[in-house]
Amino acid sequence: MSASTVSVGTIVARVERLPISGWHAFMRVVIGSATFFDAFDSLAIAFVLPVLIGMWHLQPGQIGLLISAGYVGQLIGAIFFGWLAERYGRLRSLTWTIVVISMLSVACAFAWDIQSLAGLRFLQGLGLGGEVPIALAYVNEFARAQNRGRFVLLFQSIFPVGIVIVSLVAIYVVPHWGWQWMFIIGAVPAILAAALRRLLPESPRWLATVGRLQEADRVVSDLEARISADTGAALPPPAVVPDVAGERQASWRDLFAGLYLRRTLMVWVAWFVAAFVGYGITIWLPTIYRTVYKLPVQEALQFSFIANIALVAGVLTMTYAVDHTGRRPGFSGAFALSAIPLALLWVIGPTSSVLPVVILTTIASYFAAMLQLGLVLYASELYPTRMRALGSGLASSWTRIGSMVGQPIVGLVLQGAGISAVFLMFAIASLVGAAAIAWFGVETRGKILEELSP
Repeated sequence: MSASTVSVGTIVARVERLPISGWHAFMRVVIGSATFFDAFDSLAIAFVLPVLIGMWHLQPGQIGLLISAGYVGQLIGAIFFGWLAERYGRLRSLTWTIVVISMLSVACAFAWDIQSLAGLRFLQGLGLGGEVPIALAYVNEFARAQNRGRFVLLFQSIFPVGIVIVSLVAIYVVPHWGWQWMFIIGAVPAILAAALRRLLPESPRWLATVGRLQEADRVVSDLEARISADTGAALPPPAVVPDVAGERQASWRDLFAGLYLRRTLMVWVAWFVAAFVGYGITIWLPTIYRTVYKLPVQEALQFSFIANIALVAGVLTMTYAVDHTGRRPGFSGAFALSAIPLALLWVIGPTSSVLPVVILTTIASYFAAMLQLGLVLYASELYPTRMRALGSGLASSWTRIGSMVGQPIVGLVLQGAGISAVFLMFAIASLVGAAAIAWFGVETRGKILEELSP
């Protein structure tokens, strides 16, 4: 297109008309590979803890603080790298996060005590916290309004798959090779850092919004030619989109202005609760099996793996249901349904048998996975392009806060009031999340991003 006819609106309209193609699948695989190892590195600590507890003589309170150190870093990284992505672009910022993740993963393997490991996990958390919201912003900006939920969640489903793989790998690696190898394996994404810039283009939506219209036009023109050649058919006419303003810098105050105030507070509460409950179950289960039910290390890891299989089932359910149920009823319902098995565990109370815990935490993990996946999509739909990475990054920081605050709380409650009180706490938190979405949620299904967020 000529320079006089290129605008933010025309770029958006041309992106929206592109049919889903092999290029879109390739893009999601490349970005998803980084997200897979984000999940692997985030949860590796849960599966080395059963060994470190005995080696370093850790108490529940210390365990919670060690886990939280990584989430403090993720909190800062989500905000910092979200800001960088608005200023310097999605791909460049994403590459930086991957470098940080990989370098610090290797460093964690050489930790010599709880203090050194906590410090290194904090630094690694900077990259882990920034990677997911930037990746989601990038993928979302290539998605069409129609079936956007499935398009994005098929990509994001790699995160819970990473959780399952890390638990499966841990069953063999930790007892046979040693806990350090979990972190060495987690350094693999360094290979991706060099490839990202060469294999994928910058987001044309972001380029157009910051005024780099000719670059955006070149990116979209290349995609149009490639997709048209792949499909062997002419592209449909550009979509009709609302007027879009360009070259406006994101401001922190925009997140709390007008219609965005309600959205920001709602998604913060929902994501805090989802992380508090979901990560609380996932991270603490191996330790609960080891310390409360006195299971051997390998058996504790195997039972934890059963619950993590439910994560994949929850992910698949949410991926294919989200564009049918809608965001508001689907997410509030999942919160409410996760509360039921957790409340039952409180009613049952501690027993000599571990079976009720295995069954009911698996059910709760199923619904928790639906939320942890779905809310990532939801946050990236609630803000305009000029502040999508920033808004998503700040929203995802509440995942880190929920995880950071939750782990010491679980340790203290477990130590002071017992396992039943922990499950009651999780059930109440889930009901708070259900209420927040039901009362304040916005339905985004089937709407163009620019229509949702002026």
